[in-house]
Amino acid sequence: MKITFLGKYGGYPGKDSATSSFLLESNGFHLLVDCGSGVLSKVQSYVDLKDLDACILSHYHHDHIADVGVLQYAMLVETKLGNRTKPFPIYGHKRDAKFDELTNDIYTEGREISVGKTSNIGPFSLSFCETIHPAYCLAMKIQASGQTILYTADTEWKDDLVVFAKNADVLISEASIYKEQFGIVKGHLTGEEAGKLAEQTGVKQLLLTHLPHYGEQEKLVEEAKQGYSGPVQLVNPGMVIDLK
Repeated sequence: MKITFLGKYGGYPGKDSATSSFLLESNGFHLLVDCGSGVLSKVQSYVDLKDLDACILSHYHHDHIADVGVLQYAMLVETKLGNRTKPFPIYGHKRDAKFDELTNDIYTEGREISVGKTSNIGPFSLSFCETIHPAYCLAMKIQASGQTILYTADTEWKDDLVVFAKNADVLISEASIYKEQFGIVKGHLTGEEAGKLAEQTGVKQLLLTHLPHYGEQEKLVEEAKQGYSGPVQLVNPGMVIDLK
């Protein structure tokens, strides 16, 4: 299973960048995880849109869905050109009316994900855990080829995530705020909390994403290392992690 990171920011994309998103590949199947601002441009550096197989959304805040509309236009064009013959599946939860917008005529089709239900998307098996965030949001456990990724999506600390992520190989955690902002900014993790989650779940490596535009981002790594003894990296666009 290969992970290619497309963007790293929360809120809005940095210059020539994109919001937090990544592309998963296994057995030739390409799954896009979240589709915020700038993502559709970045993903085309790694896969032709006609060869993109599915997209899954953690929640419906703009920095995670801003490019869904233009993704739908792209699938319309690819269908008209004869490059696609089936609706492109976009997976999301039904706890928001925005789910209905994922279906666009014969070009894209919204498909439901939910807690307690495993979704099989190509070679990937996905399960979900509700997070603590202003919008209803789902963390994802993604399994393929004997490897497990835990993606927190957007969340405050939640004990359930420790159980949910136990013994995953890789933790892709948001780290939206610095330690001094703890208790002030709601719905997000500090770098220190991301490290604590990594340590308690026993993952082999921690990757920090959904990063702030301000401050020194390397401080988030330092914070994470206070509670986690394994390797920690900030996500950067184009970074590839090949799990074998």
